[in-house]
Amino acid sequence: MENVLEGPRKRITARVSKNVRSTLEQAAELLGATVNQFVVQTAYQEAQRILERESVIRLSQEDARKILSVLDSAPKPNKALKDAVKAFKDSVLA
Repeated sequence: MENVLEGPRKRITARVSKNVRSTLEQAAELLGATVNQFVVQTAYQEAQRILERESVIRLSQEDARKILSVLDSAPKPNKALKDAVKAFKDSVLA
């Protein structure tokens, strides 16, 4: 488990009910950690999991093959696309 308590620190506080505090204390004790260590480690792990889930696109092999096939056989640019590219280049280089 990555030690997220190293380096410069900023304080995070949370007000929780008695039941939540008790549950956190029990879980931390089982892992041999302080409540603060437990909360920071588990929150950090969950944040990493969410960031990965939201930033990675997972495809089945079939879907990946379809996408690669479309990319390999992309249609030739039509006049509208060529005009749009020219207009974009003209606006950026102007």
